[in-house]
Amino acid sequence: QVQLVESGGGLVQAGGSLRLSCAVSERSISRYHMAWFRQAPGKEREFVAAIHWVLGSLQYADPVKGRFTISKDNAKNTVYLQMNNLEPTDTAIYSCATAGSFRELVRGRGDYWGQGTQVTVAS
Repeated sequence: QVQLVESGGGLVQAGGSLRLSCAVSERSISRYHMAWFRQAPGKEREFVAAIHWVLGSLQYADPVKGRFTISKDNAKNTVYLQMNNLEPTDTAIYSCATAGSFRELVRGRGDYWGQGTQVTVAS
């Protein structure tokens, strides 16, 4: 069964950085689209970033453009989210997801999801 396991979350001061990892098993990320989402307390889950496995193109939500970078290591079957210049509004549970359809994935309809990792940004 496909499993996604996130790590790297934690507590950081505003302006700081974190790198999240998403280790994938039983599915090669070299052949599937990958994305990060987040859900803040009391809010709906929102799209953060995605990477297209064929085109290699990257897509970001407006609030994180210029601060977050999605990348992957096919050899390690792991996807990363480098988060710089963090703001208190970035506080959320961050989850990774994978899907065969890029359009469906960025709309939040992933085939598989991880449990998430908590990111807390203190002001």
